[in-house]
Amino acid sequence: MKTYTPELDPAVLGRLRDYAARFAPDFPQSKPARWAGVYLQGLLLDGERTSIEPLSRRVTLPDGLTSTDPGQALQQFVNQSPWDEPAVLRRYRAERAKTFAHPDGIFLVDDVSLPKQGTHSVGVQRQYGGALGKKANCQVAVSAHYVSPLGHYPRDARLYLPDSWLGDKTRLDRAGVPKADRQSRTKPEIALALLDRVRAEGLPGRAVVADAGYGVSGDFRAGPERRGLTYIVGITADVVVFTERPRWVEPTRTGRGRPRTRPRLAADNPRPVAVGDPAERVRRREVTWREGTKGKLTDRFAWLRVWPGQDWSTGGCAGAGPIWLLIDEPADGPLKFAFSNLPADASCVRAVRLWKSRWAVEQGYQQLKEELGPDHFEGRSWRGFHHHVAMTLLAYGFLLPERHRLTAERERQKTTRPARAKKGAPSQP
Repeated sequence: MKTYTPELDPAVLGRLRDYAARFAPDFPQSKPARWAGVYLQGLLLDGERTSIEPLSRRVTLPDGLTSTDPGQALQQFVNQSPWDEPAVLRRYRAERAKTFAHPDGIFLVDDVSLPKQGTHSVGVQRQYGGALGKKANCQVAVSAHYVSPLGHYPRDARLYLPDSWLGDKTRLDRAGVPKADRQSRTKPEIALALLDRVRAEGLPGRAVVADAGYGVSGDFRAGPERRGLTYIVGITADVVVFTERPRWVEPTRTGRGRPRTRPRLAADNPRPVAVGDPAERVRRREVTWREGTKGKLTDRFAWLRVWPGQDWSTGGCAGAGPIWLLIDEPADGPLKFAFSNLPADASCVRAVRLWKSRWAVEQGYQQLKEELGPDHFEGRSWRGFHHHVAMTLLAYGFLLPERHRLTAERERQKTTRPARAKKGAPSQP
């Protein structure tokens, strides 16, 4: 799916300068604010890579901004200049919310995996990258996206620091990782913090959607529940469930040993099974979730009530209520599974449409990664990484109205195009 990047003609450049100027109050001085516009221009221009050196050779400096070495100036802007990217992104989200905020908004969570060579880029190590689908030498950022009936856009991203980094003060110092960011935080914990940040800014929404990298975490699933939100999150095929309500035996005091504090599963109660087991036995039916460019998008699904079985041997899931299990049978791949806390009377169609809202993430990140280049950044510092990611989000934010502008212009041309004369009709005098 090809995304749209505009030709930077004088009219577009003028709109880009006006757009960049909206964020000037969030920069400590006027000069970094002007270089922000130059950096955005470089990200949007066609080119093989969007790392700083080739980027600097493509840009045109605005009147009044001069430099004998634009590459060095842009390096300084993104890697050393002490501007506050959270403040810039707050304004960006506020701008986008004016267009896309909706009570039925959906908060999507995903990984952004950025392949890297070497060991010096902040947070890099051999690790699983959800977007890559395998282990690789990469950086992984937790990203947050917003989808509503009015459109979608990326909201925020934060780098995940593996334990190998957190235990190496020398590497942390060299990468400039702030003291507050040196605490161990799982990706689900980072995701919930990003969710709280945007909701505190007033962005409305009703549901959280995430893939299996987050859905397998019981703590992550409990997060939306505590916040009064619906969730539908992927899980892996080895996650276990009870297909009928389990019976638990409350702990009793005995004369010897440490007393148990958790219930235990009744001896005659069936043990939980992997979600792939009921998937083999239940009937699946076709569900269409939306109209695509090549026709209806349809898979086969099953939708059944189950009880969580994780940590059952220690009573960790004792007392847990029923949840939904969605079984997704794509036409061209293996079965996929998701848990949801949708109400007991929720339909399979409703669940499928919510679950498939993740296509917006795939569409958005295709443009972010392939055309705006967060993975092309070659700096090594914490500040540089988050500055660059913030600028790619701003660039994406600029493209949204430009794409709508182009669509509107094409529609206008269709309606104003003179109708062709019918064959054989007499010509007008």
